[in-house]
Amino acid sequence: MTERSFTPAAGRFAPVRLYDPVVALTRERLWRSLVAMHVAPQPEDVVVDVGCGTGSLAVLLSRVEPRATVIGVDPDPEALAVARRKAAAAGAVPGGAPEWRLSMGDDVAAIVGAGTADTVVSSLVLHQCPMPMKRAVLAAMHETLRPGGKLVIADYGKQRTAAMRLAFRFVQLADGRADTQPNADGVLPRLIAEAGFENVRESETVATLTGSLSLYVASRP
Repeated sequence: MTERSFTPAAGRFAPVRLYDPVVALTRERLWRSLVAMHVAPQPEDVVVDVGCGTGSLAVLLSRVEPRATVIGVDPDPEALAVARRKAAAAGAVPGGAPEWRLSMGDDVAAIVGAGTADTVVSSLVLHQCPMPMKRAVLAAMHETLRPGGKLVIADYGKQRTAAMRLAFRFVQLADGRADTQPNADGVLPRLIAEAGFENVRESETVATLTGSLSLYVASRP
């Protein structure tokens, strides 16, 4: 892993231990369940969670289908330490537990292997990235997927109402306006398509105390 900067899971001003209480404000049980529904992991699938943070989604996907290989990738060793403890507390056993890899998201194809994943997922990551990194991460996700593989992203999308734009200011305070505003303006579907994905669609929206979350699904041709 190269020593490049990244925005920590809980933002610029909060320690990793506060991430899970903060993300609870996003109705995470609802949108994580929606992500799992769209992923629908099958036995022998390889599912890669890019920017897995403290591991909640990776652990959930492993419990949904213990015979799938779930790989969580994140650049923050503190977050991965929490993820390992969370997997152990959830009763994940060898063969049904996620694997954890330390890496930046734009290196995921090199870390996991190009063309090896059936599904790539990501949640609450891209809104924290500068525009060049958003593009680089999406390109790496595309490279990681096998042809016909599936992309599922849950992140802050277009903030369509005054109430959601106001709520989203909390996220912008934590993660910076420069990186987050493109998401609020609705840039993600275009970036996903530009990375080479097809059938890009916003499948769900979830209103939260921190703004509107969108679920995007797409596939690699």
